[in-house]
Amino acid sequence: MDELAEKIAEKPVEKSIEQKPWSGRFKNPTHSLVEAFTSSIKTDVRLWPYDIEASKAHALMLGSVGLISSEEAKSIAQGLDAVAEDFAADRIVLSDAQEDIHMHIEAALIAKLGDTGRKLHTARSRNDQVATSLRLWTRDAVDTLVNGLTSLQRSLVIAAQRAGDTVLPGYTHLQRAQPVLAAHYYLAHVERFERDRQRLKDTRRRVNQLPLGSAALAGTSLPIDRHAVMRSLKFDGLCNNSLDAVSDRDFVAETLFAMSMIATHLSGIAEEWIIWSSHEYSFLDLPDELCTGSSIMPHKKNPDVLELMRARSGRVVGALQNLLMMLKGLPLAYNRDLQEDKPALFDAFDTVHASIQILTLMVDGAKLRGQHIESGLHHGFLDATTLMEALIEVGCPMRSAHSIVGQLVRTAEEQGLTLAELPAKTLSGAHPQLNDIAKRKFGIKNTLAAFRSHGSTAPTMVASEIKRWLSQLELKS
Repeated sequence: MDELAEKIAEKPVEKSIEQKPWSGRFKNPTHSLVEAFTSSIKTDVRLWPYDIEASKAHALMLGSVGLISSEEAKSIAQGLDAVAEDFAADRIVLSDAQEDIHMHIEAALIAKLGDTGRKLHTARSRNDQVATSLRLWTRDAVDTLVNGLTSLQRSLVIAAQRAGDTVLPGYTHLQRAQPVLAAHYYLAHVERFERDRQRLKDTRRRVNQLPLGSAALAGTSLPIDRHAVMRSLKFDGLCNNSLDAVSDRDFVAETLFAMSMIATHLSGIAEEWIIWSSHEYSFLDLPDELCTGSSIMPHKKNPDVLELMRARSGRVVGALQNLLMMLKGLPLAYNRDLQEDKPALFDAFDTVHASIQILTLMVDGAKLRGQHIESGLHHGFLDATTLMEALIEVGCPMRSAHSIVGQLVRTAEEQGLTLAELPAKTLSGAHPQLNDIAKRKFGIKNTLAAFRSHGSTAPTMVASEIKRWLSQLELKS
């Protein structure tokens, strides 16, 4: 959504002496170091489409209430369209002297329309103007991430279907625990990303409130129609307190928190797949086109993009911390500190958006090494917990059953056997009903068949969950 803005941001920024919109108050021109220090144009240039959209709505409202003529409103709207074409064609020269994207757009409009362009800023301040543009950008960013997560979830559900009856060793503490269907594993990540999607959707409601019309901090004495602008820009409601409207960045913090959770979940699956693609595990074959090689070792196939995904999650969480530290001591209303909200927000979005796209491709192309995984399932006593639960079902107290099976595991380990390979005499000596139970409960297939709780890895339950997600994500079965 920001390719043009990024292209423009690569241009060098001019240093020039230009008259400031507030120059009437000051005797001396702004020092060039101050211009450079306060300039945000290389960051907020990506807001230009949103500032123009909001400015057009504002101009048309000014015309409708009679603060400017309808002809002037139409001329300003057309002039803003022409400025947009200049930005799109890379014809705008960026300057520290103009500080930010909002002043660049106003200066470009005045250059085209003269005094008519100077009327656009009637009944607004850069304080409510900036907040409005940022909310519009954030709304689009949230929608982009929701769509990206939906695509990732779809890929994970398809991977679950593709996995069929492949069984994985499930882990706690990175130690083998119980068997789970690979499909159940993929669906676990679908659930995580669903929470992320819902968080974003919930955040969007608070993003989508219009601050424009709050002016600098107290509102305006001019007869504006904020509701008309709200409808034009498709906001859900108005910010109801002008002091709060221009200073509120809760919506940025919420969006950054939602992105931090996404980044955390992305980092988790990246970590798993880095481990799983190693020779020691060999659970997963990653697609060649998403891996890199070594400059010296010709045999290497490195999961670099997953490693970067894991590392960059820290940048996203850091952006949230950055913003919270910036906000923690600010008095009402607007303070220039708030200029620093955008670098954190934009960088976090770019990082998370790219990571979601990469991981979606990775899920589509990665292949489980089913035969290798199956050949090692007899290691780790994955059926031990189910054996304990079978003893409970015949009346053995839970702690006693736990102790019995623990002793059997120790015996099997010492003799280099699986639980199923233990002699009948050893089993009956541990509990009189164990020989009968062993016939029904030992082994991976029997263990999987024994699961029955809602949300478990029981094959029927997993099949039902795949069907539910196919419907929810509008995928064909």
